[in-house]
Amino acid sequence: MRYAIIADIHGNLEALQKVLEDSRKEGCTHYACLGDVVGYNANPKECLDIIRGTGMPCVKGNHDEYCSVETNLEGFNPHAAEAVNWTRQQLTEEDRQWLRDLKYLRMVANFSIVHATLDGPQRWGYVFDRLAAAASFTYQNTGVCFFGHTHVPVAFVRDTVVRGGTYSKFKIETGRKYFINVGSVGQPRDSVPKAAYAIYDVEDGVIELRRVEYDIPTTQAKIRAAGLPERLAERLAYGK
Repeated sequence: MRYAIIADIHGNLEALQKVLEDSRKEGCTHYACLGDVVGYNANPKECLDIIRGTGMPCVKGNHDEYCSVETNLEGFNPHAAEAVNWTRQQLTEEDRQWLRDLKYLRMVANFSIVHATLDGPQRWGYVFDRLAAAASFTYQNTGVCFFGHTHVPVAFVRDTVVRGGTYSKFKIETGRKYFINVGSVGQPRDSVPKAAYAIYDVEDGVIELRRVEYDIPTTQAKIRAAGLPERLAERLAYGK
């Protein structure tokens, strides 16, 4: 089985379509989504319909939660808050209920998926460094766990110490634990503007980070046409 592991789509239809196209070319037979299907970009409904339509395992992200309830957004980043309020209006009650019903943590085949952290998945903590990864390893019951939320691909390995770093392709070693961020489909933040996702070949135990070009100008034009903050359009060209 070859799994395409996708995260942080954030309503970017052009990026999602290219990632799915690339994954099919790479022989992926299964899919898993790490959350934040909606938010920021201008096609939340279309992206949600695609993820729902495939029936792929999916966990809840913070934007999925905020966009499906009437939570007060006081203290929120103003650009994110504006996008959440706009996105709420694009979704049907059925869409919002589907998002509300998503679990924070799921088992898939022989690995687990979570949007943020394993030690408090509903608190939306960020894992950027080895210290934060160490807290999640304490609660990790599978050899491999994939996470998102930061939009930055990184792989942490629990051995005698927690090691971490960027990656392109590596093989899982028996007896070790891996906590792996697959990057973002719809809003990369590691200065690489291409859509990111990972392929996990379960039989061979190989994980590969993939980068896919997509039509950024079209996505930007949609953001502007929707009246969303200009910053959300600009940042896509820089991957920040």
